[in-house]
Amino acid sequence: MPYASTAALSAGSDFNGQPHRRIEPSPGRATILLALGIVYGDLGTSPLYTLQTIVHLMGRAFDADAALGSLSLVFWSLIVTISIKYSLLVMRADNYGEGGILALMAMTGARWSGRGRSLLIAGLFGAALIYGDGIITPAISVLSAVEGVNVATAIFKPYTMPIAVLILLGLFTLQTHGTASVGKAFGPIMLLWFITIGGLGVFGLFSHPEVLAALDPSCGLRLLTTHGFAGFAVLGGVFLAVTGGEALYADMGHVGRAPIRVAWYCIVLPALILNYAGQVAAFIASPDLDSNPFFKLAPSVALYPLVALATLATIIASQAIITGCFSMTRQAMQLGWFPGIRIRQTSADEYGQIYVPFVNWTMMLMTIALTATFGTSDRLAGAYGTAVSTTMVLTTILLFEVTCRRWHWPLWQSVAIAVVLLGVDLSFFAANLLKLLEGGWIPLTFGLLVFIVMITGHSGITTLHKRNAKYSETAAAFLGRLTAEDIVRVPGTGIFLTRFGKGMPPIIVNYVTQTRSLFETVVALSVSFESTPRVWPADRIKCEKLGKGLWHMTVHFGFVEIPDLPSAISAARREGLPAWDRPTFYIERYDAVSRSKRPWLSRWRVALFAFMSRNSAHAVDRFRIPSKELVEIGRRIQL
Repeated sequence: MPYASTAALSAGSDFNGQPHRRIEPSPGRATILLALGIVYGDLGTSPLYTLQTIVHLMGRAFDADAALGSLSLVFWSLIVTISIKYSLLVMRADNYGEGGILALMAMTGARWSGRGRSLLIAGLFGAALIYGDGIITPAISVLSAVEGVNVATAIFKPYTMPIAVLILLGLFTLQTHGTASVGKAFGPIMLLWFITIGGLGVFGLFSHPEVLAALDPSCGLRLLTTHGFAGFAVLGGVFLAVTGGEALYADMGHVGRAPIRVAWYCIVLPALILNYAGQVAAFIASPDLDSNPFFKLAPSVALYPLVALATLATIIASQAIITGCFSMTRQAMQLGWFPGIRIRQTSADEYGQIYVPFVNWTMMLMTIALTATFGTSDRLAGAYGTAVSTTMVLTTILLFEVTCRRWHWPLWQSVAIAVVLLGVDLSFFAANLLKLLEGGWIPLTFGLLVFIVMITGHSGITTLHKRNAKYSETAAAFLGRLTAEDIVRVPGTGIFLTRFGKGMPPIIVNYVTQTRSLFETVVALSVSFESTPRVWPADRIKCEKLGKGLWHMTVHFGFVEIPDLPSAISAARREGLPAWDRPTFYIERYDAVSRSKRPWLSRWRVALFAFMSRNSAHAVDRFRIPSKELVEIGRRIQL
């Protein structure tokens, strides 16, 4: 009989039975500072390069009217994309406290068939593109801050890129300490940053306060309609003001929804609007197409302190996308769309605070390579925005599916919201496509490679499972063979990890065939990662007795939980299961090889899957199995 049902997999718990559904943090001072430190670096430092990029895109056409139009477009982009789309709508679509496009994809309930396949592809490709954005955000942010010194003197200009590389190296090294310590250290700095840029904006407004008329959306519309192609192309620069929106959603699991919202409406948004307005006012008062509008706001005596503060803020800007990529990696891996890699939990209190070494060092190498190759923030601006604008379009598509299928909104309401949001998203997407030849292909290519890895890993595991199924046996046939072949039952407990949910899996059948023996107690153990983030203790384990000394156990984990098999089994024993004394864990490691008749493209994918399998995380690391209690069985299988 089953030990426990697996119905109603919803919120979760730890192995001591404590509620594990993440409690939404209250928006107190500490959590707001944490949100500022982890989430708002990218959005908060966009004034460093957004208006400068717009000026370079328009060139001599950037006059007072164009400046007001640009300010209007930036303001309404922040309102529509961040304040409405992400803060009010997308962040409502949290999967039990977790955010990010993969959590949104899981909420659609899509499967790899029919219409669901399109939704899965949208979610997976959108997630993969976040990695592409993640390798450019740190590079352009840090470079733009360090270049501020050039406003005062050209002495340091030859050393701008090397200094940026050293800063980035230190940033990625700092990740080993975890997002909790990073956020606590960065929060007060970001608060000082927003106070500073807001104050600079007010200072700039004194010179030309009438720029506040740009809050009228007609100013932006005039820029788009009267400047022809240049007016449309400027959207690629305006988009830089909102590129942190997707990271904001992905980082929701780290700090909670309420602190993120309070920080945005009360601190971040007012500071950004004031600073952009101040930059435009200072430009109209003293037009200069060559210097950085942001640093022109600062008095000469405050320039160097501002550069130092900007450098710290841009380091923090990189933090938002890095932590977002960490969260995305774990979700993809435990939903079965990413190879198993090592993940380290960095906080005993917050499950969202993790460190992923492989992702961290890969992003570091790619980011430093981009910094060294492009050299300046102006050149990097051409590569920035293509990936995240694509992800924003895909997020809106998935949000439409959630509002219709999950929230059961009236169709007219869902369509109306989707049309407005897609209109904005597609405008930005089209404008960013103009950057493809300037470097925009880089994040798209990197995202495509990650997407191929995801699809190949999932397809390989599915094919492997099908190939392996023919070696399994029913419980009745297996028990009959044990008696007919006089198989020796030896003392002890063997726990065999398998993906099979019924009968006797191939790993046990092969073990008996090779050793002509079997433990007195045998457990076929399956690990199931659910589409919900956490699992209740009562729903954690399902255990069924198949025959004399033979059991089948399924352990359920949420897609954000760290799977700890020994603890889960110990908890099950306390609830009445047999006391298995010092069990030995067995797991198969497959050497996948391609069948000779496969076409070359299929053989290439099999080779990629084989490489991923050989280099995937060890069961000791993934499931916290003591190494002294684990035995691996190698087997070659043709795909």
